[in-house]
Amino acid sequence: MTTKVLTRDEAKHDGNAAKASASKWPSYRDRKNVIQIPYRGVSCQPYDGEMSEEGIVSHFMGREAYRRTNFIVLEGEGDERALVAIHAEDREPLFAPIEHIEVLALPDTCVYAKDEETDCANRTDLAKLAKKIGVGPDRTLICEGLFDHINFIHHPDPLVIRVVEVAPPEPPKLFHLIEHVLTYADLPPILLELERIEVRDLAAQVKPKAYLVPCRSGGLDDLGAPVYFLDERPPERKDWTLIGCERSLQFHRHYYGDEPPRVEMCPRKIAGDRDEFTMLKCCLLEFGIEQDGNVAVVPWGTDLQMVEQALKELTKDVEVI
Repeated sequence: MTTKVLTRDEAKHDGNAAKASASKWPSYRDRKNVIQIPYRGVSCQPYDGEMSEEGIVSHFMGREAYRRTNFIVLEGEGDERALVAIHAEDREPLFAPIEHIEVLALPDTCVYAKDEETDCANRTDLAKLAKKIGVGPDRTLICEGLFDHINFIHHPDPLVIRVVEVAPPEPPKLFHLIEHVLTYADLPPILLELERIEVRDLAAQVKPKAYLVPCRSGGLDDLGAPVYFLDERPPERKDWTLIGCERSLQFHRHYYGDEPPRVEMCPRKIAGDRDEFTMLKCCLLEFGIEQDGNVAVVPWGTDLQMVEQALKELTKDVEVI
C-alpha cells in the first residue's frame, strides 16, 4: 500500500464525507459469516495508530489501495488485531484512493489464531476453527493458516447439517464423503453433526436364532448368534431375523419367496420428519437426489458428485458472502 499523508482537516473532512455516503457501499458489520474468497482480497498491514473507529478511518481515508484489496487486517501489538472493509469508486486502475471504510471489528471482538492445518480458502475450515477456539457469532476470527496465508470469518454462525448414517462401516460412509466434499466445494460454512445408527444396537433389540444383514462389514461377524449376509445369497433359508431396509426385504422375497422378521435400519425411516438440515441415504432411491424440505436424500451407492449436488441444493437459499 502506497502512503499518502493527509492533514488533520483533510482526514476529518474525508471521514465525514465517508459517513454521509455510507449507504452507497455494501455494509458487512452486522452480517454473519463474512469471509473473503479468494483470500487475495485480504491485506495485512502493521498498524501503530489508535485502535478506534475514528482513528482507523482517519488513518486510511484517501490512501491508495491495490484494486483487489477489499479488507485490511490491522496488526497491532502482539496478537492485537482489527478488521476493516474498504471501498473505492474505480477498481480498474492498479491502485485507487480509498473512498469508504467500514470498521468491522476492533481488538475487543477480534481473535487472532495461527493454525497451520486450517485452509484459509475454505469457509468450512474457518468455521470449524472458530468453533474449536470458541469464537462465536458476536466476534471475528483472524486466521493465519495453511501456507501462512491469512483470512477471517466475521460473526461465524455456520449452517449445521445433521448426517444420519449407518455404522459400520467406520467411518460412516456418507459422513466421510460429505467431509471430503466440504474440503473443495464452493459452499457456505457448514458444520456436520453425525447421527449414528449402530447396527449392533439394532441387532441387540432382538434375540433370534440367526441374523441376516445386508452385507459384510467390520464388526458384524459376532452378534451373539450366527450371521449371514444377504448379498452373498445364502443357499439355505435359515430361521433368521433380517436387520435391513425395504430393499433388503425385496431381495429376500426374490431369493426365498417370503418375509422374515425384520428390524428396520433405513436412515430415512429412522430419521422421520424433521425441520433440521439433514442428509441421509436411502436404498430405494437409485438415481439422482431428492429433497424434502430441509432433508436431502442420496442413493445408498452415492458418490462425491451426487453429494456435492445435494449439498448445493440443500444450501441454495443460504447467503454466501
